[in-house]
Amino acid sequence: MVTDNYYIADQFSLLSKLMDIHGENSFKSKTYSVAAFNIEKLTAQLSETPSEKIFDLKGIGESVGKKIIEILKEGHLKLLEDYVQKTPPGLIEMLSIKGLGPKKIATIWKEMEIESIGELLYACHENRLARFKGFGEKTQKNVEDSISFYLKSQGSHLYAEIESYAWSIDTVIKKAFPSQQFELSGNFRRQTEIIEKLEWVTTASVNDLNIYFEKNSYQVEESLANSASYKGTENILLQFYSVPDNQLHEKLFETSCSEEFLETWNKLVKKGPEPHSSEQKIFSAAGLNFIPPYMRETAAVIEKAKEKDFSSIIQPSDIKGIIHNHSTWSDGSHTIEAMAQGCIDKGYEYLVISDHSKSAFYAKGLFEEQIQAQQLQIDELNNKLQPFKIFKSIECDILNDGSLDYPDKILATFDLVVASIHSNLKMSEEKAMMRLLNAISNPYTTILGHMTGRLLLSRPGYPVDYEKIIDACFKNNVTIEINANPRRLDMDWRWVEYALEKGVILSIDPDAHSVEEFEVCKYGVLVAQKAGLPKEKNLSSFSLKEFESFLQNRRAIKKI
Repeated sequence: MVTDNYYIADQFSLLSKLMDIHGENSFKSKTYSVAAFNIEKLTAQLSETPSEKIFDLKGIGESVGKKIIEILKEGHLKLLEDYVQKTPPGLIEMLSIKGLGPKKIATIWKEMEIESIGELLYACHENRLARFKGFGEKTQKNVEDSISFYLKSQGSHLYAEIESYAWSIDTVIKKAFPSQQFELSGNFRRQTEIIEKLEWVTTASVNDLNIYFEKNSYQVEESLANSASYKGTENILLQFYSVPDNQLHEKLFETSCSEEFLETWNKLVKKGPEPHSSEQKIFSAAGLNFIPPYMRETAAVIEKAKEKDFSSIIQPSDIKGIIHNHSTWSDGSHTIEAMAQGCIDKGYEYLVISDHSKSAFYAKGLFEEQIQAQQLQIDELNNKLQPFKIFKSIECDILNDGSLDYPDKILATFDLVVASIHSNLKMSEEKAMMRLLNAISNPYTTILGHMTGRLLLSRPGYPVDYEKIIDACFKNNVTIEINANPRRLDMDWRWVEYALEKGVILSIDPDAHSVEEFEVCKYGVLVAQKAGLPKEKNLSSFSLKEFESFLQNRRAIKKI
């Protein structure tokens, strides 16, 4: 490491910013900021300056001078390390986002309880940033754009964020090589939540691919005899596997399986002497039903394919109603009527409005008198829009002791209640389980919302015992949400099979804050497919009549 003036200035600059984030004495933090500015302007290197002369330099006092000497001797600054140690890493990363200074970051951290860039982006999507002092809609939009630009350079992408790019590149290269075959493969074909690279199997040669991508200003990352990878300005790795025509489907199969699946497959299934002309024939030759690419994750699914037909798995077109949505009554962008009309226009049969409860002050959560007014408005809209129906709901905060945000007499006025945790997310498993299990046992809890509170690529979520929660949901007749927001996809699809075995109903919900966000139901379906979820076990696939019967039966069972 070179301890030049720029490095030393950066140390003081970061120290100043972290002190401001922590609300330290502004005079001290400014002293370090000024020091950073002065050090950058020095013509002579501090590393070549005698120690006693450092204190004589303009803008360098005794305190700063001692710290410069510490950096030169030790290579680091202990005071800075102390601040870094007590600062969530995501806050330091926020300093890279244009438009976010230390004061704004302090507000984001202390008032919004946000500690990562991904959480902040999610808050922007929900219009929460604009509601805090010092922020507005313009600032929120600028921050949102800056974060999106920043995240594109990080190398990991949500499926939903990379999907349109994947299909556009697929279209472009197929037009560029009309006589060759290209098939998307890898994690994208398996519909995994996070994509590190896009992969194709192709009959085009590596040499021809190199010529094409270099001509179009892509960087060649790797070029081997039968594979090559490229990267363009979008910073997304494009991987190609080049094979002869008669090996295309074999390679497509191989690259569309997880390591666990493929390892077990190779042990159990003997490869024939002749290559197969389709993936379907690969499975039929092994005496198995066809396993869709999105299910080729676990070894267990291979055994199931001996008997099970996977053709009845849920499809995006199976969603009949839009459950768990927010309107302008809380933090949504559209009115209830606009949300309902959006459903009607898209052919859905019903809408469940679940605005935030009162403890979610940051999202304009509803107080009791607002609930009554909203429900009167829903009654009026139902008279106007029938046979379409709007259901009265609330996304009710699960409080610290596991109780819900309203007394029973208020909860009883809703058609259904979505119970979710939004605050104090840093919990031990014991604490998280206490809150969740108490909420599940409440007779008014109809759906458990985003079970772990995770945000993909941003926040891991609080630790939970999935089996205990699923068992409790079955015992209490509580549906488990698959939150379809691409940043959540929570409950994790890996536990859907266990829920189905226990007899628990799932519900793919968009958690929409606008009409446009109804579209994210698709991403909930894509991950649910990975677990083999049939439409009959998904609540939002129920017809209006079936959904009404479900709610009536549940009320009768719970005696509420």
